[in-house]
Amino acid sequence: MDRRTFTKTTVQAASLAGLSSYFPNVTTQDQYIRLGGPLFDPYDSPDGWVTSLKKLGYRAAYCPIKTDAATDQIKAYAGAARKADIIIAEVGAWSNPLSANPATAKTAFTKCVDSLALAEAIGANCCVNISGSKNPAQWAGPHKDNLTKATFDQIVSITRSIIDEIKPTRTYFTLELMPWSYPDSVNSYLRLLKAVNRKQFGVHLDPMNIIDSPRSFFSNGDLISDCFKKLGPHIRSCHGKDINLKEDAYTPQLVECRPGLGQMDYPVFLRALSRLKDIPLMMEHLTTAEAYQEAAAYIRAVGTKQGIII
Repeated sequence: MDRRTFTKTTVQAASLAGLSSYFPNVTTQDQYIRLGGPLFDPYDSPDGWVTSLKKLGYRAAYCPIKTDAATDQIKAYAGAARKADIIIAEVGAWSNPLSANPATAKTAFTKCVDSLALAEAIGANCCVNISGSKNPAQWAGPHKDNLTKATFDQIVSITRSIIDEIKPTRTYFTLELMPWSYPDSVNSYLRLLKAVNRKQFGVHLDPMNIIDSPRSFFSNGDLISDCFKKLGPHIRSCHGKDINLKEDAYTPQLVECRPGLGQMDYPVFLRALSRLKDIPLMMEHLTTAEAYQEAAAYIRAVGTKQGIII
């Protein structure tokens, strides 16, 4: 089936299994979102990787190789992604450049640089990390010094140095929003973008991470809209999770859950994301292939109601 005859109705009527037979033929006039997630089936080649993605109807992927991959392997996976119309959403650089331990901080900085180099070489939308934490026990945990001016300035300096080491031209270095580390809000991300002042510094959007109070929980659709209104042109990749507020506790407790089991305003999220071109939505933090299939089914069902191909 070619692109001219592939219609929105066709996709919306397809099951997950059926969708994979049409993948990736989406017409340019349709509203669509590229969905992706971790792969549980083993693969040992670019063709096997693509086959696993198509089986799940994914049109976006996490980077399939590590930073020590050989140049020819990087080229092979990049070529397979282009041929199959798959976007490599992000290379994860998960580490703590803000660590008070100099050796840990140095190792984290090197990991960020190497990950950004891989993202540039393989053509990923971005390299993503958190800014880090001063917490000595939890690399991504809360600490009283995380949200100080001194730490903000340190993040700016580290981020500039990472980008300047590689000088990417087609990928971006990004920092994931976090509730207790910069960037911890839409406005603090805007401040970072201005302060870092590097063209290839972009935004990684996970709105669930800044739903941090009953107020933001119950009005998370407004929060999501504000994210896209202010950060939209800079967004390179998104994470899709969900969240609940426990009702049997008198101290607010917000709990992450599978998409479809919480109160994230996915209609607002998907409508806003569909207006951006080829910005992926990547599922994460689930433990089984079945859970990811259930999450994908929910996200696609919401998309269908909004007239969006996912």
